[in-house]
Amino acid sequence: MDFELSDELAELQATVRRLARERIKPRAPEIDEANAYPDDVFELFRDAGLLGLVIPEEYGGSGGGILGLSIAIEEVAKYSNTAALILLLTRLPTGPILIAGTEAQKQAYVATVASGETRGAFALSEPQAGSDVMGQTTVARRDGDGYVISGQKCWMSGVVQADWFTVFCKLDDPETKDHGCTASFVVPRDTPGLAVGNTDRKMGVRGLDTGELILDAVRVPHSALIGAEGEGFRITMEGLNSMRPIVAARGIGLAEGALMYAVDYAKEREAFGSPIADFQGLQWMLAEVATEIEAARLLTYRAAWMSDRGDYGKSHAAYLSMAKYYATELAVKASHVALQVLGAAGYMKDHMTELYYRDARQLTIVEGTTQIQKGIIARGLLEGHLWWD
Repeated sequence: MDFELSDELAELQATVRRLARERIKPRAPEIDEANAYPDDVFELFRDAGLLGLVIPEEYGGSGGGILGLSIAIEEVAKYSNTAALILLLTRLPTGPILIAGTEAQKQAYVATVASGETRGAFALSEPQAGSDVMGQTTVARRDGDGYVISGQKCWMSGVVQADWFTVFCKLDDPETKDHGCTASFVVPRDTPGLAVGNTDRKMGVRGLDTGELILDAVRVPHSALIGAEGEGFRITMEGLNSMRPIVAARGIGLAEGALMYAVDYAKEREAFGSPIADFQGLQWMLAEVATEIEAARLLTYRAAWMSDRGDYGKSHAAYLSMAKYYATELAVKASHVALQVLGAAGYMKDHMTELYYRDARQLTIVEGTTQIQKGIIARGLLEGHLWWD
């Protein structure tokens, strides 16, 4: 068993680490304060070839896979989870197409994400149906040689910037609970009837718009269908499963950034005649988080390795969910500890700790809440997919 990164991945890690420290770190507070999309960061990632990191070489990417993207996101998230989310959005909307799309769809959408020509977004959640995927009511009705889609999506990251959307729908009957009566489609932004609705006022991860997508009798051809009719639920779930390590990497990076910030402060801040880093109680807090960061990384890198092998179906879902659950909850814990180390100073916008604290909370909700991940893990255990005998 070899825990060393390959030469290529080690070089990627070093390159992105340097880029993040030199270019992302100084911008992070500004991005949060301005709450405006950081075009310069997108262009930085494009010029560095990072937008195609997760994309296979045959579609213009570098073929770094889920593991490569996770490593890059971990480095970027040390300073900005908004910037990390820009990278994440190179895989979330393209995932269903990579899993089940046609060659034409991959050339039109996946390849253009790799080059930076287009940006995609993932249309799943609805106002009354977040974790309850089959509670959604967006419906695609068969019409001649195509479909007419009507419904409303919400909480979509990158909705304002996206040039196209992957959209999960029910077929014909919006009230059906049958997983076999679902479908996924790729819908260009300029399709008549499609519009961006309200954008959200967010607590954290500011600078990348989240909001609504309105589909009012949006007509799409049969060629917009991803996979086959009846496969929408499976494709969507496999797409989300394969994303677990990428979201986990955002959590690990944030935890690392928050802990390093707190350590630097503790070594400089004096109380009772010595640096507070000398106090055993504080040392134990830091040691606990450091250990959990290493544990989370092991879970996450294994999950990324599994996703790159195609092991993201039901029988492997528990392992992938472990990484997402553990790493994102760790981000919340680490940001809490870092803020506590700084005390009153950490509560002020003069320090990064309050930004880490706000950003961390999002991670335990997006792409499957902590409770959803625990449910998946428990099902894996009860159904025998997760077993040690």
